[in-house]
Amino acid sequence: MIYFPNCKINIGLNVVQKRDDGFHNIETLLYPIDVEDILEIRPNGKEETILTLTGLPIKSHSSSNNLCIKAYNILKKDFPELPNVDIHLHKIIPMEAGLGGGSSDAAFTLQLLNFVFELNLSLVQLDKYAQKLGSDCAFFIYNIPAYAYEKGNRLAPTTLSLRGKSILLIKPDISISTAQAYQGIVPKESEYDLLNIVESRPIVQWRHLIKNDFEENIFKNHPELKEIKDKLYEIGALYSQMSGSGSCIYGIFDKDLSEDEINLFKYPFVCHKTLK
Repeated sequence: MIYFPNCKINIGLNVVQKRDDGFHNIETLLYPIDVEDILEIRPNGKEETILTLTGLPIKSHSSSNNLCIKAYNILKKDFPELPNVDIHLHKIIPMEAGLGGGSSDAAFTLQLLNFVFELNLSLVQLDKYAQKLGSDCAFFIYNIPAYAYEKGNRLAPTTLSLRGKSILLIKPDISISTAQAYQGIVPKESEYDLLNIVESRPIVQWRHLIKNDFEENIFKNHPELKEIKDKLYEIGALYSQMSGSGSCIYGIFDKDLSEDEINLFKYPFVCHKTLK
């Protein structure tokens, strides 16, 4: 059985509080994008579960650190009858981009194991498992636009739809870990109502009303990212932002881009999509 784990973008991102557990409370809006990895799982009849990785390279010390394996192990603990499997993950979503590719792979692993082996877990139950794997993972269980708060793991519905708009995703050869992104961040309560703005204001106004708190310090250290964002506005983006903690920059457009416009960006990952 094959699934296609997709990525997401953040629209706005406010770091509002440092938590006692060392994490941060944030608020952001998460929107699914159909740039997809390829995930296949099947029983292998062997004495261990085996992960095979192809496509873009994954920075990991060992297979045991991979979120797909961690997702399998979490279910195996509660369902000891779960057989050993071959997991083949073909990476298309770049790492350290702020696109949630690893979280998506983990969430889809949970869902695929649930389906293939008829574990009969509900979405709420899968959500609880996903939250053990990472803050973004629960979002991909539901995989619909959502307002995310607390660690980014609590979700609320939104009426926002970008259907019919196009998006250009650009990931330069710059990697930013989450730990690096939080350096220099001073948490504070947001001065604006993010959910109200994205639901009620035209997209073209978002530029002056919402922001990603990570951009200021990251752009200082990597001015190339700011240049990409500015260029996206120059070619007509309604809104442009760095997704999550970066380093992917996206632009939302009300037009399909020409090849000449797309080719202005000479980077390892450049992807143009129509939003659904």
